[in-house]
Amino acid sequence: MGKGPGLYSDIGKKTRDLLYRDYQTDHKFTITTYSPTGVAITSSGLKKGDLFLADVNTQLKNKNITTDIKVDTNSNLLATVTVDEAAPGLKTIFSCRIPDQSSAKMELQYLHDYAGICTSVGLTANPIVNFSGVLGTNVLALGTDVSFDTKAGAITKCNAGLSFTNADLITSLNLNNKGDSLNASYYHIVSPLTSTAVGAEVTHSFSASENTITIGTQHQLDPLTTLKARVNNFGTATALIQHEWRPKSLFTISGEVDTKAVDKSAKFGLALALKP
Repeated sequence: MGKGPGLYSDIGKKTRDLLYRDYQTDHKFTITTYSPTGVAITSSGLKKGDLFLADVNTQLKNKNITTDIKVDTNSNLLATVTVDEAAPGLKTIFSCRIPDQSSAKMELQYLHDYAGICTSVGLTANPIVNFSGVLGTNVLALGTDVSFDTKAGAITKCNAGLSFTNADLITSLNLNNKGDSLNASYYHIVSPLTSTAVGAEVTHSFSASENTITIGTQHQLDPLTTLKARVNNFGTATALIQHEWRPKSLFTISGEVDTKAVDKSAKFGLALALKP
């Protein structure tokens, strides 16, 4: 985060990235090309078992306006227009999925030295309105995330979060699902030189009286190769190795095994991202 507290989605983000980002048990291929006019075209393919999913995303940047148009194999079209710095600290985002016209949404993000506000509203007759706000600094921040369904006249989401950040330690506490689950996360940088870090996340469900505990670590073997691993209290252990074989082009191998059922075959995933 920068000088301010950031947005509500930034609370606990470092831990989530460490524990979950880039892990997968499927096969994924992504290639990005650029036209002479500066249009970025990204084609992605994902193989999940016998199912193959693909999409093409076209991105055009013109000054402070970014337009993204994504088409997938199910003939769905997602259009997103982002206007950055329409006013100091303000970002405006319009998105719409076709043929689902009820998905049209307008979002405003405002970042200040002591506040981060995000509000969105569906462009329908009875929209869902979402508001999230964070107050504090880049050291200590307190925020909330609320959604209200105007058609049902009811609050559909109500979360609250607290985060503390210093030079090498980030902790956060979130109360989610209208108070039904409590999530605590921890992220610690062990060695900045090798990007070595450890993290943990504990989630308690009050209704189910169940705890989920996940711990993980990452380490940079060399400037181009990163190793990550995680394990949870259900005995699922996962690891990955990611190599940047050319600038912004990544090759990732992931593996997952159930340590409580070692007779079951392990799951493996491959991801290849190519950028010029």
